[in-house]
Amino acid sequence: MRISEAADRAGVPARLLRYYEEQGLLAPGRNASGYRDYSAQDVEIARRIRQLLDAGLSTATIRTVLPCLTERAGSLAPICQGSIKDLQREQARIEASIDALTRSRDAISAVVAAGVAVQE
Repeated sequence: MRISEAADRAGVPARLLRYYEEQGLLAPGRNASGYRDYSAQDVEIARRIRQLLDAGLSTATIRTVLPCLTERAGSLAPICQGSIKDLQREQARIEASIDALTRSRDAISAVVAAGVAVQE
């Protein structure tokens, strides 16, 4: 299928499919004219990539774990031990970011509260 149809089916813009290919995450075939020729499997891979990016993973991490993921009961599940460790590392990184953002939010809340108290 052409890129526009693959993009529609995957629910992403065509430029993202090109980006995924540039990043080594997706490798669609080429037809005789040199145009990309996407398969149903390519569309599913693009959906998985989008899901992993939305979860906060980098394209470098996705490149590592993507071949080790399968779908079970409607959710992605790792099938390689190494990918579990990579995902746990990413989970710890995201949790540290959440903690830092929470501290920032709380500091700003304290400043705002002090400003409101002065205005009253």
